[in-house]
Amino acid sequence: MLAFTFPGQGSQRPGMGRPWQDHESWELVDEASEVAGRDVGALLCDADADELRDTRNAQLTTFVSSLMVLDATERLGLEPSFCAGHSLGEYTALTATGALGFDDGVRLVTARAAAMHDAGLEQPGTMAAVLGLDDDHVDVACRRADSDVWVANYNAPGQVVIAGSPAGVESAGEHAKELGAKRVMGLQVSGAFHTPFMTAARDRLREALAAARPRDTDVPVVANVDALAHNEGSVWASLLSAQLSSPVRWKQSLLTLSGAGVTDFAELGPGGVLTGMAKRTVKDSRTISVSTPEDLDKLIEWVDAGSPTGAAQLDGEHLFATERLVVSPATGVFQPLGTLGEGSPINVGTVIGHVGEHEVRSAFAGLLQSYIAVDTERVTTRQPIAWLRTN
Repeated sequence: MLAFTFPGQGSQRPGMGRPWQDHESWELVDEASEVAGRDVGALLCDADADELRDTRNAQLTTFVSSLMVLDATERLGLEPSFCAGHSLGEYTALTATGALGFDDGVRLVTARAAAMHDAGLEQPGTMAAVLGLDDDHVDVACRRADSDVWVANYNAPGQVVIAGSPAGVESAGEHAKELGAKRVMGLQVSGAFHTPFMTAARDRLREALAAARPRDTDVPVVANVDALAHNEGSVWASLLSAQLSSPVRWKQSLLTLSGAGVTDFAELGPGGVLTGMAKRTVKDSRTISVSTPEDLDKLIEWVDAGSPTGAAQLDGEHLFATERLVVSPATGVFQPLGTLGEGSPINVGTVIGHVGEHEVRSAFAGLLQSYIAVDTERVTTRQPIAWLRTN
């Protein structure tokens, strides 16, 4: 089984949008700019490292960049069995599965970034990566510091992030070295994320989360807070709120995915940090990082290599040899045809729903397996809507 994973803040880099400017998926950037009221394209293409380091820019650009990669991946006809995202990436995962509409995702990420930025100014903090020490000993180092410092990220075996006051992080780092840590490396961040220092941000975000009303999904998302798979929309407001001041249990999330049968991990978005974490945590996994249009060809080869038959035949709207995708003809709100369900026979030209005033017609004949887009989800042109099994 395949999982899509989405990176968090820190994966952004200058110029990461340039390779995508002529790609069809770039249209998401224009939509995000309209919703956020900011020139996301300029940030993706022209912002320098210092400008991107600002939490408000880092989160928005990473979110939009990851969804651009997702859009291009979906055009190949590839679907995951599970999704997960690291910190900010959890919002990307929820948007990817339809739990959040695209517009709601952009608004929430913009609100979250602003709240975290302000919380970092109100209560200054920092973070550091502790390398080569097991989780329990890192926790002990934080306790021995007897200060405002906590474990913020359980990333992978031997890779844990601590956060808190500058003095607390420094003290815990020294104790970690005494306990055997190979290295303690400070991170360039503007706050102590995923600790009680973010309580003010959590309080600000609750109202926005309640208004978003996440939906149920067919593809489960493994949550940072509890490392469990969820597909009920009703749980996400509290999970996302708690996430701001709770540790990211990424290592545990990877083990949950592995325990559910996931063997393949595709990281979609800038950087490749999560790919390295997956390799360290799930030893027998197959991993790939996709961040540019050129990586899409590598993705097709990677999928082919993992196919039981050796040829998954991903090509355009093809999914597998006997499966086909129906894609959206326009950008807008999707409404499925209520008279169709799983197993319904579909002919060439059959209307299976509407995107705004546009009919969604199938270019293939077959049996409807499921809708990929959910009712009232905002979709973009050529976004997968449903998939069929041909005769």
